[in-house]
Amino acid sequence: MRDEPSLVRRAVLVLQEGSAHTLDLAREVLGLSGNAGAASAAVFALLGTDPRFQVDGAGWWTLVGEAPDAEEELGALRYAVVDVETTGGSPGQGHRITEIAVVEVDGGLITEDFQTLVNPGRSIPSRISELTGITDEMVAGAPFFDEVAEDLFEWLEGRVFVAHNASFDWRFIEHQMADTLGYVPQNPRLCTVQMARRLAPHLARRNLDSLAAHFGVPIHSRHRAYGDALATARVLLRLLDEAEAQGYRDLSSLQLLLYRKSRSR
Repeated sequence: MRDEPSLVRRAVLVLQEGSAHTLDLAREVLGLSGNAGAASAAVFALLGTDPRFQVDGAGWWTLVGEAPDAEEELGALRYAVVDVETTGGSPGQGHRITEIAVVEVDGGLITEDFQTLVNPGRSIPSRISELTGITDEMVAGAPFFDEVAEDLFEWLEGRVFVAHNASFDWRFIEHQMADTLGYVPQNPRLCTVQMARRLAPHLARRNLDSLAAHFGVPIHSRHRAYGDALATARVLLRLLDEAEAQGYRDLSSLQLLLYRKSRSR
């Protein structure tokens, strides 16, 4: 069976030379030269949902986006799926991380993980303790952020940063890592809330509980970093499957979808 991403790259090579008719693509990319209807249907099945390819009413295709990079294919990337628990909503107001978990997704599989409580150097408000179950007593003997920052950096570097409501988790990590190390990893980032909004617009709600229920993903220890990160990783895998089914097979095309739609809202 032919490898679909390699066929897409072959179509890119043809279209980089200029526009091509559907039947020419069928012959040069797919090796089909028989029934014109079947050949055309095969080309549309391969390229029709990919935003980098455009076809006019006469059946002429053009390349309108960047060529897909094999290293960027969604299934080939490594993802660091992150969840943090904190003392409150804003690092700028003095709130700090109390727990961190990173779950690695590599090759479509959940592989390794990193998790630790963190001493925030301040008291945890009672309402936060009631939500997360993390108390001052639990973090009293835990490492401070500066003791885990280097390890956390290594877990994030070279991976796509993913979180549910990613701006929240990234804001805390960026703030505390910049204070501690003076630098932060340069990660591409994906948010599973935003991905669900674009890839599953029929869903009425996109909080983690709702997405987990929709995809049949169990959540163990809700509002604890590892439980939420593991559930988010499993949701991510389902969303990546959905992205590829809709024709978004690499990171650039997926980010293009998320960026264009968010700008148009």
